[in-house]
Amino acid sequence: MSDAKTLWERTKAQYFADADLGFAIDVSRMDLDDAFFAKNSDGVTKALKAMAELEKGSIANPDEKRMAGHYWLRAPQLAPHLADRRAIEDTLQKMLRFAADAHTGKLRGEYGELFANVLIVGIGGSALGPQFVADALGAPTDRIKPFFFDNTDPDGMDRVLDSIENHGGLSRTLTIVISKSGGTKETRNGMLEAQAAYRAAGLDPARHMVAVTQEGSELDKVAVKEGFITRFPMWDWVGGRTSELSAVGLLAAALQGIDIVGMLNGAAAMDVLTRATDTKKNPALLLALSWLKATNGKGEKDMVVLPYKDRLTLLSKYLQQLVMESLGKEKDLDGKTVHQGIAVYGNKGSTDQHAYVQQLRDGVPNFFITFLQVLRERKATAMEVEPGVTSGDFLFGFLLGTRRALYEGGRPSITVSIDDVTPRAVGALIALFERAVGFYASFVNINAYHQPGVEAGKKAAQTVITLQSKVVKGLAEAKGAQTADELAKSIGEDDAETVWRICEHLAANGRARKEGGTGPFTVKYLG
Repeated sequence: MSDAKTLWERTKAQYFADADLGFAIDVSRMDLDDAFFAKNSDGVTKALKAMAELEKGSIANPDEKRMAGHYWLRAPQLAPHLADRRAIEDTLQKMLRFAADAHTGKLRGEYGELFANVLIVGIGGSALGPQFVADALGAPTDRIKPFFFDNTDPDGMDRVLDSIENHGGLSRTLTIVISKSGGTKETRNGMLEAQAAYRAAGLDPARHMVAVTQEGSELDKVAVKEGFITRFPMWDWVGGRTSELSAVGLLAAALQGIDIVGMLNGAAAMDVLTRATDTKKNPALLLALSWLKATNGKGEKDMVVLPYKDRLTLLSKYLQQLVMESLGKEKDLDGKTVHQGIAVYGNKGSTDQHAYVQQLRDGVPNFFITFLQVLRERKATAMEVEPGVTSGDFLFGFLLGTRRALYEGGRPSITVSIDDVTPRAVGALIALFERAVGFYASFVNINAYHQPGVEAGKKAAQTVITLQSKVVKGLAEAKGAQTADELAKSIGEDDAETVWRICEHLAANGRARKEGGTGPFTVKYLG
């Protein structure tokens, strides 16, 4: 443990700030010494070269032979093909015009009413980014209020529809369906649920719906066939978790009234900073190297994200997907089994002073922390809660106090600071973490731009749905009630446990009946 004087000298050496962007990062509590920087200099050189090649259009995802062009979204001139540059620029202008039309009344609902709501239907990167931005930058004066279908939970969707009904109803609601392939079942289900709700309200769904998808996808075909208001593109060189600064996130934000050009400018400014070849002047390299030090390059510690600002509460959920889906890999680029990854969790400060900071301070030291500090307390005039002390002073005190207490207990931390939560700052944060993920992936030799585990989960889910169809048919054709074991045998299925769970699911939702039995496994089921 270092003394105060040593820590101050290290802070001056390992603190990077950019006044124009209103951004700073301090890695002095990660115990990075000169030997560590020297040891990893070759890895830094390799990572910078790989990133430069990626921005030029190299194949970043060898599994799918795809580029990773999310950096072009805020700097279209970097796109290697003129068609891509024009597509990015044209899409931005189209989004701005569309939002302006909705705000001014040129675009209205079926009954001629101004749109008061926008329902975003998506999952994963198609929801987490838009939700984070909507919450971070939203205000009571939003031009259009956002709502989300971000799961295939019927009760959850009913709750959202009830909220919409209390805020102008579906006649004043625009719906954006977001799916690159159009084949994502959760999003497809959300679209069908939304369409059913529109019809139940006596409305034509197509006159309220917009698609954000890849040209020629299943969703694209549906949008054309059914006559959606319009379509916005997704491209195969933008992955879901890096899509917030495409139409996936920017369309909803523009409708909400958020300055999306400011977001793009902030991301572009951060991209410039994170191309620096001097490690200590490159905030994304400092971040990625801190992860490398903390985890030993093997995921040995988790990342706890603690934003000391309510507006950044959803940042940890957004970063969970960005970091964990990008870095959680079984194989490296050479095909070796490595089981890489960094687990991410978090909530917000100072709420966590009364939640899991106790364990962070005194429990298992299997983590490092990323503190998020926002310098500006509030837009209104400061109010004192004690002589000379504001509520924001307490928040600031809790941040520094927790940081000190954790470090004294051998718990390392990174502190990221922004002047205020603005569109430009939010764009910069998104770009910072995107670049850090890419650098870290290079350090540990993995592909950050594919997600085979997610695809495996989708296939497994479809297997259950297929089996459920067999179970329903078996129940319908049975001459009498059967236990799960008997039913599994009758339909030729070895997995009796899944058959039993399907029967329980069907019975709980009135699609099967239960009778008899002295315990859960002797109950019999009828169709």
